[in-house]
Amino acid sequence: MIDRRAFLKSMAGLTTGILLSSACAEGDEENSPRDRLGTLLPTRKFGRTGEAVTMLAVGGWHIGDMDEKEAQKTIETALEGGVRFFDTAESYQNGGSESRLGKLLVPKYRDDVFLMTKTTARDANDAWKHLEGSLARLNTDRLDLWQVHAVRNPADVDERINNGIFEVMLEAKETGKTRYIGFTGHSSPDAHQRVLEKSDIFDACQLSMNLVDVSYESFIERIVPTLVERNIGVIGMKALANGGFFGGSQHGRHGSNPKVVPNRVSVSEAIRFVWSLPVSTLVTGPDNAEQMQEKIDIAKDFTGMDDDERQRLIEKVEDMAGTTVEFYKA
Repeated sequence: MIDRRAFLKSMAGLTTGILLSSACAEGDEENSPRDRLGTLLPTRKFGRTGEAVTMLAVGGWHIGDMDEKEAQKTIETALEGGVRFFDTAESYQNGGSESRLGKLLVPKYRDDVFLMTKTTARDANDAWKHLEGSLARLNTDRLDLWQVHAVRNPADVDERINNGIFEVMLEAKETGKTRYIGFTGHSSPDAHQRVLEKSDIFDACQLSMNLVDVSYESFIERIVPTLVERNIGVIGMKALANGGFFGGSQHGRHGSNPKVVPNRVSVSEAIRFVWSLPVSTLVTGPDNAEQMQEKIDIAKDFTGMDDDERQRLIEKVEDMAGTTVEFYKA
């Protein structure tokens, strides 16, 4: 416990270095950056890219899962609330999420947002096909970030490297199809470690970060320090365990398993824990516009989390850690 407390304290200390809001004071709307749409949520440094990104991002799977009217309302709520980072992937709803953003977001707001998508391709030919398809569906000629999606284990990483996926990523960046490249995964930290052992080409990494992660197969403990050391932008996801905190055991759904929220901690506490660590942005998966607004309000009111609060929250849920809550882990 002492070692973990010291580790998390050191990680929290690094968070100050990536804050970009005026006077490094998040939650200070008056001094927050603005664009043509209005006041942004507090921004953070995005690794080696030199970009400033909003601390909250919209999860594209959920946008694709909504009906179109609610998706439009959620997108507009996000933009009005100061969110400027939008996530999606070629695999979400078989391209449906990308098509929805290409219809509802990009035509009016492309130059205002940071747009990211991902590919699950297993070989170079499919990666190129995915990229061209993603650009067409998103109604744009360039991405801000394109990521190798959902690396599962070291063998999976090796296969993608051997089949030319990393080379395609580099070429896509060099030819201006995407400004930056990254990789994602939620199954096992071993996969992320293999990527980091084999290559240093990536500008960003998306990984699971939540209160129970630190007690089982931890991405926070095993991967985040290396990302910070290499100045790779950290994209947090699954702060609520992809529905697992609500008793769910399948993607984006609640369920009847024991609940972390609200039985042990609140939504706000769970999300604030992640933002107290050196994460550039946190992808949230709202089921509707109301939940989007809830996350925006938490971001606007965010203040740092001290050692005692962080440790108290971890201890509340550490007996629930593992694949029941984080069902997506190997």
